[in-house]
Amino acid sequence: MVIKADEMPPAAAPATAQSGEEQPEPGHLSSKRQPQPESEPRSGSSEHPSGMALMNGDGSYEHLKEESRQNGHEEVDPGDDANDQEVIVIQDTGFTVKIYAPGIEPFSLQVSPQEMVQEIHQVLMDREDTCHRTCFSLQLDGNVLDNFAELKTIEGLQEGSVLKVVEEPYTVREARIHVRHIRDLLKSLDPSDAFNGVDCNSLSFLSVFTEGDLGDSGKRKKKGTEMEQIDCTPPEHILPGGKERPLCGLQPQNRDWKPLQCLKVLTMSGWNPPPGNRKMHGDLMYLYIITVEDRHVSITASTRGFYLNQSTAYNFNPKPANPSFLSHSLVELLNQISPTFKRNFSALQKKRVQRHPFERIATPFQVYSWTAPQAEHAMDCVRAEDAYTSRLGYEEHIPGQTRDWNEELQTTRELPRKNLPERLLRERAIFKVHSDFTAAATRGAMAVIDGNVMAINPSEETKMQMFIWNNIFFSLGFDVRDHYKDFGGDVAAYVAPTNDLNGVRTYNAVDVEGLYTLGTVVVDYRGYRVTAQSIIPGILEREQEQSVIYGSIDFGKTVVSHPKYLELLEKTSRPLKIQKHKVLNDKNEEVELCSSVECKGIIGNDGRHYILDLLRTFPPDLNFLPVEGEEMPEECKKMGFPKQHRHKLCCLRQELVDAFVEHRYLLFMKLAALQLMQQKAHKQENSGVLENGASAENGASAENGTVGSEKSESDDGKIEENVAGLDQVKELAETIASDDGTVDPKSREVIQNACKAVGSISDTSFDIRFNPDIFSPGVRFPESSKEEMQDQKQLLKDAAAFLLSCQIPGLVKDCLEHTVLPMDGATLAEAMHQRGINMRYLGKVVDFLAKTPARPQLEHVYKIGISELITRSAKHIFKTYLQGVELSGLSAAISHFLNCFLSSFLNPVAHLPADELVSKKKNKKRKNRNLGNADNTAWASMTPQELWKNICSEAKNYFDFHLECENVDQAAEVCNLQKITLLREISLKTGIQILLKEYNFDNRHKPTFTEEDILNIFPVVKHVNPKASDAFHFFQSGQAKVQQGT
Repeated sequence: MVIKADEMPPAAAPATAQSGEEQPEPGHLSSKRQPQPESEPRSGSSEHPSGMALMNGDGSYEHLKEESRQNGHEEVDPGDDANDQEVIVIQDTGFTVKIYAPGIEPFSLQVSPQEMVQEIHQVLMDREDTCHRTCFSLQLDGNVLDNFAELKTIEGLQEGSVLKVVEEPYTVREARIHVRHIRDLLKSLDPSDAFNGVDCNSLSFLSVFTEGDLGDSGKRKKKGTEMEQIDCTPPEHILPGGKERPLCGLQPQNRDWKPLQCLKVLTMSGWNPPPGNRKMHGDLMYLYIITVEDRHVSITASTRGFYLNQSTAYNFNPKPANPSFLSHSLVELLNQISPTFKRNFSALQKKRVQRHPFERIATPFQVYSWTAPQAEHAMDCVRAEDAYTSRLGYEEHIPGQTRDWNEELQTTRELPRKNLPERLLRERAIFKVHSDFTAAATRGAMAVIDGNVMAINPSEETKMQMFIWNNIFFSLGFDVRDHYKDFGGDVAAYVAPTNDLNGVRTYNAVDVEGLYTLGTVVVDYRGYRVTAQSIIPGILEREQEQSVIYGSIDFGKTVVSHPKYLELLEKTSRPLKIQKHKVLNDKNEEVELCSSVECKGIIGNDGRHYILDLLRTFPPDLNFLPVEGEEMPEECKKMGFPKQHRHKLCCLRQELVDAFVEHRYLLFMKLAALQLMQQKAHKQENSGVLENGASAENGASAENGTVGSEKSESDDGKIEENVAGLDQVKELAETIASDDGTVDPKSREVIQNACKAVGSISDTSFDIRFNPDIFSPGVRFPESSKEEMQDQKQLLKDAAAFLLSCQIPGLVKDCLEHTVLPMDGATLAEAMHQRGINMRYLGKVVDFLAKTPARPQLEHVYKIGISELITRSAKHIFKTYLQGVELSGLSAAISHFLNCFLSSFLNPVAHLPADELVSKKKNKKRKNRNLGNADNTAWASMTPQELWKNICSEAKNYFDFHLECENVDQAAEVCNLQKITLLREISLKTGIQILLKEYNFDNRHKPTFTEEDILNIFPVVKHVNPKASDAFHFFQSGQAKVQQGT
């Protein structure tokens, strides 16, 4: 079996990257580019750790060392002395400083030498007694401290030093930041931003489930002398046999969510901006506030602070009121004019700081909730301002410019990484920039689909339009200019961005110095796919033909190469198992490549070497790519492969490539051991019978494609013999690789035979690589590499067969042994992906589950598989369905689709937008502006019978699974599915948010959903998730040791 070390959640990002602290701009972090040390180990993939971690058995680590040596790197053992010293550096002792802030008692604060002054700022803005201050500096002995200086670099700062909080004059920017911060404090317990998926706020139910009774120590608080009793009985509906499936129980309502009201209204005044003569008096902006006592006041934000002025809603009088209550902080001013504000704000902050940090800190990537309670829409000046200004480049953080995402992304990758502290700083910076970029790209993609961004080619057809917003380039998932004509047209153009993203993820994980990828985010929203990419400096000023110096812009007709790119890509070829190969260009000249032809190399104006269009980084999946004259292995034919797929961009996953190579490595070792044993047997006839038997048995089992050495090595004696044989092979392989000429010809022949048998590209050592251009339409190879091409074709066929004969049965076996526990569609998909099985094989996995003798024990996995098939097929239909809906009909269209999909009501009628709202003239004019090609009201005619018929045919065409369901009731009955499960799965997959209430799916007299039940539609976002490599490796080795029982 393939190792289990890859069954793990994504490694947690460095906690500090999420701690809410404001990071310095990456440009500040690295003022000059620093060379990266050669000795750093950088190999492996972002998703499948086995490629960079272990092989089965003891040979794994040696093999990895050999691999990293050949890759030009030197492996660093986590147990080395150097690393121990690094860890000591990280654990450098902290010290205590005293903070003097105006209006409160001095207090002590524990700090670390690695921290920046900025982090003390964050702590003060979060503390209950200093949270209302934002515009201040920290001073040591009268000297102002630089926000971005590390504490250890500050002269005279030591144990017991006194830092003074000094109030600074406001600017417009500082005044805005202050108002935004006060708004955040007022809304700190309000979950509406989390339900609306705004600013990376997310729901947390920690305090609900601990009933708010966890004190600072984490122990239960006592009530009087007795410990308060808690009823821990699980609710009825989650116990076996429970028939009810309440939806409301999924989101317990928190008492704190109806926070104490501090103000009725806090908004920007209509008198903004101040006129010139008032600016010269220091006025920055005006606020309008209604207190809980119903007092209407106008407030001036000036350079010196906040005070009451004499303006009203209709009369402008900016002179200070009497008394004006001038205060440096808005909270101090409001405390003086509203007793209720003072009382409630203080109580609110007490509750806020008692919450667990996980509940207070924004998540690095936005989490969307598929259900939400009915919420009142409150007035919110900051939200309103954000909506109108679109906060293009987070102006409040970096004044006067939009962020140069490409420069930030690339500069963080260039940070030094020689030791652990440097790597941690680098990975924190990479993680922060990636999460910011993902948030900006998501907002931009939604603006593009909603029609709020002007295209850079407005005169072209809507599908062909491209957009630039906030220094990010956006393109739609349609086949522009017949680019993908030979690959499946629009279907291929829809799939290409996710393939490209997987390629970016992989090259980022290999992390070769000097090779750069683009920031890439793929967003699915309202039925459309948008690709967001950072912009290569200078690319918009040149034609693509002039820019590309490596690869092909026309899928292999004209191909160019470049020695620098070959050198850089060769460093990635071993970890990614890509073979260097030659192709013919249009002039029949041989061109050498170390990637697929579509991979383009462009040198930006910044001198960096970028690679893009990485959609064919991995070899093609021949099970879904029928090629004339090519015979597939028996295992594939038995299962009905090869099959014609909708597009020709089907690739094997990186996890499968790694697992296949690992499988071949074991086979190589066993074949070589078998031959060495046989040689030994000729010399020692007496003991030969036993050894031969054991080895032959192993060899046979390996050749049959089942690497199940446990069964064939049940006796201790045989195991010892086998281990000895494998050690001998290892030693021999290393000796041959070092090429010192001491190996006898017979032993050399053993290794050569084993290499040939497993398809290694080298005669002297195990080295399997794939040519990603094999079977690519339009790519031609020189006559001289004909034999090599045959070997490569065979390797691809073997890999396709391996997926069917090893990986799918292996997944089912793991489910049976409970080493994998799928709980819903997402965890099943994750388990399949970790074994390199693409989702297009879902039908085969479910078939295999149905036919397995252990079906009763796997009934839960079978049900998850069936519901995943149904909801994925429905999602494909929903995507096209939504493209024909205009914004005003969106909630009606979604509720109609859900009624057809899940309701027992036979004839749901769609409610079209009221006629008076639809301008006939406008409709005619805008017909060609609609991205979809369907009629704007065609969606309304869908019936449940038609939808379920389409779902069944989609399941057959896409997943090759025969689904016999005419309606949802039949599906629920035959497959024993729950409608609420299908609702959750379709909502998560498509981004629908529904009202949190109990739905009656079985009512035959009225539809289940109305327009009012559809609250929102969110984007579904795919992005690179940077890992903390050191933490990930420690986690991995720890997990491996736990599994081995050491």
